[in-house]
Amino acid sequence: MSRLHIIRRPSVTATALEPLPPLWRQLYASRGITQPGELERGFAALPPPETLPGTEVGARLLADAVMAGQRILLVGDFDCDGATSCALGVLALREMGCGWVDYLVPNRFEYGYGLTPEIVEVARKRRPDLLLTVDNGISSHEGVEAANLYDLPVIITDHHQPGRELPAAAALINPRLPGSEGFAGQHLAGVGVLFYLLIALRAVLRQRGWFAQRALAPPNLARYLDLVALGTVADVVPLDQVNRILVHQGLQRMRSGATRPAIRALFQVAQRDLQRATTSDLGFAVGPRLNAAGRLEDMSLGIACLLTEDPQQAAAGAAQLDAINRQRRVIEGEMEVQALAALEGVDDHWPAQLPFGLSIYRAEWHQGVIGILASRIKERYHRPVIAFAPADHGTLKGSGRSVPGVHIRDLLDTIATTHPGMIQRFGGHAMAAGLTLNADAFEVFSEAFDREVRRHLSEDQLHGVLHSDGELEAAALNLELAAALREGGPWGQGFPEPLFDGVFRVVSCRVVGGRHLKMRLLPLAGSVPLEAIAFRQAEQWELTPGSSIRAAYRLDVNEYRQRQSLQLRVESIALAQDVVT
Repeated sequence: MSRLHIIRRPSVTATALEPLPPLWRQLYASRGITQPGELERGFAALPPPETLPGTEVGARLLADAVMAGQRILLVGDFDCDGATSCALGVLALREMGCGWVDYLVPNRFEYGYGLTPEIVEVARKRRPDLLLTVDNGISSHEGVEAANLYDLPVIITDHHQPGRELPAAAALINPRLPGSEGFAGQHLAGVGVLFYLLIALRAVLRQRGWFAQRALAPPNLARYLDLVALGTVADVVPLDQVNRILVHQGLQRMRSGATRPAIRALFQVAQRDLQRATTSDLGFAVGPRLNAAGRLEDMSLGIACLLTEDPQQAAAGAAQLDAINRQRRVIEGEMEVQALAALEGVDDHWPAQLPFGLSIYRAEWHQGVIGILASRIKERYHRPVIAFAPADHGTLKGSGRSVPGVHIRDLLDTIATTHPGMIQRFGGHAMAAGLTLNADAFEVFSEAFDREVRRHLSEDQLHGVLHSDGELEAAALNLELAAALREGGPWGQGFPEPLFDGVFRVVSCRVVGGRHLKMRLLPLAGSVPLEAIAFRQAEQWELTPGSSIRAAYRLDVNEYRQRQSLQLRVESIALAQDVVT
């Protein structure tokens, strides 16, 4: 396995940011911020709903259904984005006076992803008058056609990359659709797209006098931003300004205690402090526990937990989700060991013998966990990976993760075009995608996938890279800066949390949790050792006291027994020659 290379970001400044301290000017400018207005996190900086094409049409159709007392059924996805979307839709529509609203999430093991003809048949048993997809639907041509045959209109809200042709839905709302380029929220998650539709719906209902007629107070949709923030972060969409505003406002609600009972309970079982909630908590603690239900059981468990107003029911649901997540970790660990064992021998000759595009498969793998496995192997070998598991009717389910330079959804589109019939269905976006493949075509697909990846990547690009914001002086390594950085985001995909690098002397080092390194590191020009933790790196390094290392790290606030202290969260340990300035 290769070591990660650390590349320092170029020194850039933005004149308009000069009122900020030099470090902050550098951090923001290197992340594309050139004007103070781009750092605004208030609602006033959000683009209006009418700038998202399709929203007004969808809002009018929804308003017609609500005012006519029609039955609205949400069809969701089985991940955290889909779960929060379902919960948001049900709660907000109820508050707007919708007499009947419910949700349906396809079981991934029986029906697969999206609005399929089979799911339309399941949906019809509930006698809906309108289907509203959330976080899916943009590739559901056959499902929409099936619904249209029953005169069952479909409103699609989605954020995944559309194909060449669009489904014949009554309304399409997706910031990636042609014609949506002028909308500032190009990277909304599914829950964000639905949030925008609901804002537009509220405006239409208010304009028609619906709330006054029913003596209803127009709902304050900001009270649901905790759900929007959770789904947005968990889906790892780029945190452009629109998403940063939504996530920041959601985090503020969590910290103030104005959050769903389920989110409070999930923070508790994850042993995270709700009053200091961060994107890291959502992405690595709360989100995975919801996702686990969709991976191993049924996402309806997670949605029911999100919907309940009863704290005791929320606590019980969170405990169940936590138990499922523990089971997921065991399965994932076993699969990762098997995958790495299968690659053993290749690893010693990396990168010459390893495919540029890596397809892996074992008959005993769990299809609910292959996405995580693909991500782990991608992180280790720094190349696009698709992990497969057996499915029904002689097919394989695949889940892929990519690296910069390879748009994996578009790459699958190319393979599907050049090998007609081999891929039954696929979808996704640049960094992640899923597909269903004929089982007997695995070898042919593996070769085609590798061949296509080689068209996009050179051997020099098959190295993991960390982009550092430079070196901090020893005096700057303090709790105050760590706390300020925590509040300076929200950080996430496309707007990365600040990462620094420097040379340290190892004062002590031990393995904790079987795979993590707990260290005390002394800065090269410092006099006080600092606490540090390097997750999942115990197998890579045997560090002895007195040795010197160059570490890429983030400043973190460690909380233990109500006391806060500085901790370096070490992302990579590199040799001196692996740093490029």
